[in-house]
Formats: sequence, C-alpha cells, structure tokens
Amino acid sequence: MKPYPHRYIVSASGRTDGEVTVTSASLPPIASASPPESDGPVGLWSPETLLTAAVANCIILTFHAVARAAHFEWLALECRTEAVLDRIEGAAEFASFATVARLALPAGASEEKARKLLEKAERDCPVTNSLRGTRTLQIEVIHARAAHSA
Repeated sequence: MKPYPHRYIVSASGRTDGEVTVTSASLPPIASASPPESDGPVGLWSPETLLTAAVANCIILTFHAVARAAHFEWLALECRTEAVLDRIEGAAEFASFATVARLALPAGASEEKARKLLEKAERDCPVTNSLRGTRTLQIEVIHARAAHSA
C-alpha cells in the first residue's frame, strides 16, 4: 500500500434534465440522478445509493485485507447495506447504516475468528469511519461441507 495521505479526484457534470455524469481518471463514467424518493428517475444510481454501495464495498475490501493479514481462509462475502436518510435537526442526513454480512467459509474454518475479523473490517473501513450515522453489523456465517470420500 502507498503511504498516506491518499487522494481521490472525481468530477461530476450535470444537465438540465437532472442527470449527472460522474467521472474519474481511468474509470468508466457513472450516470446518476436524484433518487426516486426525491422525484428522480428509476434506474440510475444516486449519490445516496452510491454512498450506501461504498459502505458495503468497503467492508468487503477491508475484510479482504484483514483476512489476508491474519492468514484466514474464506470463500465468499456478500454485504447488504440499508441506509436510512432522515431529517435531523432540519437537515437531511443519514441516520443509520445497517449491514448484513454473509460470509462463506471452508470446512473447518473458525467461525469465532471469522466474526472477529469481520467486526474488525467494519471498524477499520475508512468509508464507515467517515460517517456520522449509527452503524450496525449482523454476521451470518455459512460453512462449506467437508468433501466426503468414497
């Protein structure tokens, strides 16, 4: 990993129809708009869905690094994050982020260690650490069945 600080540069350009194109060097553009809850169109990412996606994505990528450092083997991780946008003290603000993490482990892997590493990943994720809303993490562990010998 490169030393801190890391810098990320993103540009956004909007049109009168409400669509915004988000770009960053060497990345495909993302079309976005206000979410349907704010009278935006269905079918486009919004800043709200992008932020929620960043939470789920960051937890998985941080878990990848944490597990690698701990020499912990795992098979797959799926995170589903629900963010709640509310009016707090007169301003729209994300009040909470609830993530359900479903982790698949190989046969014989320690569920206790998996849970501890997932909790560490959520705590160490730079995206979640940058949010004011409350955060919760629910962990579901799935063990792969041991191969039966014939």
